[in-house]
Amino acid sequence: MKLSDLPEDDGYRLWLRYEPLSEPLFSSRRALARELVFPGEAPTLVAARDELVRGLGGLLGGPVPLGETVHRAGTVLAGTPDSSPDVRSLGLEADLRELGSEGFVVRSARLRNEAVTVIAARTDIGVLYGAFHFLRLLQTGASLDALDLRSAPRIRRRLLDHWDNLDRTVERGYAGFSLWDWQKLPGYVSPRMRDYARANASIGINGTVLTNVNANAVVLTREWLEKVAALADTFRPYGVRVYLTARFNAPVELGALSTADPDDARVRAWWAEKAREIYRLIPDFGGFLVKASSEGQPGPQSFGRSHADGANLLADAVGPHGGIVMWRAFVYASEVPTDRAKQAYDEFVPLDGTFRENVLVQVKNGPIDFQPREPFHPLFGAMPKTPVMTEFQLTQEYLGFATHLVYLGTLFEECLDSDTYARGPGSLVASVTDGSLHGHALSGIAAVANIGTDRNWCGHPFAQANWYAFGRLAWDHRLRADAIAREWLAQTFSRDPSFVEQALSLMLESREACVDYMTPLGLHHLMAWDHHHGPGPWIDQGRPDWTSVYFHRADERGLGFDRTGSGSNALEQYRPEVAARCARLGNCPEELLLWFHHVPWDHRMRSGRTLWDELCHRYHSGVLWVARARSVWDELAPFVDSMRFEEVRSLLRIQESEAVWWRDACLSYFQTYSRKPFPEGIPAPARALEEYRAIDEKYVPGI
Repeated sequence: MKLSDLPEDDGYRLWLRYEPLSEPLFSSRRALARELVFPGEAPTLVAARDELVRGLGGLLGGPVPLGETVHRAGTVLAGTPDSSPDVRSLGLEADLRELGSEGFVVRSARLRNEAVTVIAARTDIGVLYGAFHFLRLLQTGASLDALDLRSAPRIRRRLLDHWDNLDRTVERGYAGFSLWDWQKLPGYVSPRMRDYARANASIGINGTVLTNVNANAVVLTREWLEKVAALADTFRPYGVRVYLTARFNAPVELGALSTADPDDARVRAWWAEKAREIYRLIPDFGGFLVKASSEGQPGPQSFGRSHADGANLLADAVGPHGGIVMWRAFVYASEVPTDRAKQAYDEFVPLDGTFRENVLVQVKNGPIDFQPREPFHPLFGAMPKTPVMTEFQLTQEYLGFATHLVYLGTLFEECLDSDTYARGPGSLVASVTDGSLHGHALSGIAAVANIGTDRNWCGHPFAQANWYAFGRLAWDHRLRADAIAREWLAQTFSRDPSFVEQALSLMLESREACVDYMTPLGLHHLMAWDHHHGPGPWIDQGRPDWTSVYFHRADERGLGFDRTGSGSNALEQYRPEVAARCARLGNCPEELLLWFHHVPWDHRMRSGRTLWDELCHRYHSGVLWVARARSVWDELAPFVDSMRFEEVRSLLRIQESEAVWWRDACLSYFQTYSRKPFPEGIPAPARALEEYRAIDEKYVPGI
């Protein structure tokens, strides 16, 4: 294994490294950026100018002079028609109007008979987005000949949801503590906050929810709102608005009221005044994200009211200031229903059309809880009168935390490309999310952040790719996961094709491999109790729908949850075209087979194997993939600095060990029901089942 002599890199710069271009890329761009013309001193324009100076200087190996007007070939001209007479003279207003308030153009043009590259937008934030896009083209080695790019976001609200607590712990956080240093705020704002905003702006994320959905009302007090305002001031030049989670009974906890009933005039007045207080401090405050009447969180159902009543209460408070409410549909009752997967649909569909215009119903990508694989949530397409936004999870709660290399771009793509058939074929989850399917102007998408105080932000060097992929898809869901991964690799590690092609294969295969060694064939919710680290298919104590046995339903006859008409009939919540595809055992896609069917152990799979043998082969193939990934990574040593190379190498060793643990523990357990031998080529578990059951992980992060 040949190690590289590249300078060490701790990963802090993410995909904004701006390393000097190598030959022949540098030679082909030698005439580029002889000068940067960038008029305007507004904070966002200054941020865009500084980014171009930093980026062009790094990529082209030296400082780029700043000018006031175009007078030489090779100039990069950036600005709005209002801030730049040169931009105004190009007659771009019609194009820019079509691109809206955040869109931009990057175009080759001639001005005063000189060849220039133009980055233009209607607004300052559009110029910033265009600047980042132009630098992305340079970093990835894209052709700069005859540029004519137009881009605008397809989704209006593109957010990260931080599950950060006020004590700086992070629920399901695996990359250190919370970024928000509340104790020092508002007096001191770390420069890292600016870099956080830069990173988000570079991929088009325009909002951040600072606090955990399991909300703490203290953040709504004046002292803490002043801290929030300091962060908002730092993020504002980068187009990132702050949002907060609202604890539904805050009027009781903070306002000394006896009730939080949405129908009580005192409660409505309390929230209206609280909103006025927030907007006096933070004029561009985005609004509230709410988890209510779920998992012990207070909510309107405690007062005999509906989710719409609760959402509308808060929407009326923030609406006059331009704010929105994102009301999470992750709900399930304390008394166990027939099928936990059905409850959100049952509670929300009857409320369609009763929410205020500034309310979005926020729906997880699948009907259970961010599992390695789920079918798309049946609420997508089922509420045509209500804007529905998609919620993904970047933090790998069920995908190996920050020790497993799992690229989630393929998961996001799988969900967004799913056809709901809500208005016939082609009614994709993506078109529900961007509002186009049902004509909603308000649209949104969110992801639970995987970001913390670790120097490299995300714990695993490759986990940064999931933050990046989410932002790129939130901007334009038509992008493909493989193209996004290529971009990220070229900017984050190396542009060398020999590196990119091999590393790309690892990324694109990684999620499927993880599904195989954790929850193949549609299995789900097999993780250990509470902290969710490692396998726990035997969990059978406590609330039934928090146990593994509730979901896999293994017995002597077979394995899987019957959600057809002979079982819970959760399939009826999907359109007939979707239900028909999954209803019959012989037609159901095998990747979701055990999600929708209880399947006999001897059922013949498409491979020709029985279910039991196929299950064993899937678990083992996941383990084999990690072993292959380790070998491939070793071959890539010459292209990666030693610090990040050794970190990934070590984490892959951990991943292989934990994949073996998952395989052996799960197969040992399921064998007690199948009573069948392991097929040829599948190694017997190294330990007895009782030994796996006795493993008790302590102090696992993120609880």
